[in-house]
Amino acid sequence: MYAVIATGGKQYRVAQGDIIQVEKLDVAEGSSVDFENVLMVGSGESVKIGAPYVDGSKVTAVVKSQMRGEKIEIMKFRRRKHHQKRTGHRQYLTKIEITGITA
Repeated sequence: MYAVIATGGKQYRVAQGDIIQVEKLDVAEGSSVDFENVLMVGSGESVKIGAPYVDGSKVTAVVKSQMRGEKIEIMKFRRRKHHQKRTGHRQYLTKIEITGITA
């Protein structure tokens, strides 16, 4: 069984036992979190598609850790103008493990 959930402005295809990194959630490590925004649930040949969400379905996960992603460098450069600017950014992430999908 798999599901497509929406969190942090992105969509993720998850199955039970998957470990994924999502945008930062304000939840302590080791605690459980439920995702109610389930867009699609599939099991073999049967697929339920929500409009926009599947009614009565949720995905349960356990927070493994709070972390930061790799640094992304931003370089702005103007040719022939003697101007360049370099900055960077590290996104806050939450690593979660999917423990259950209910449809």
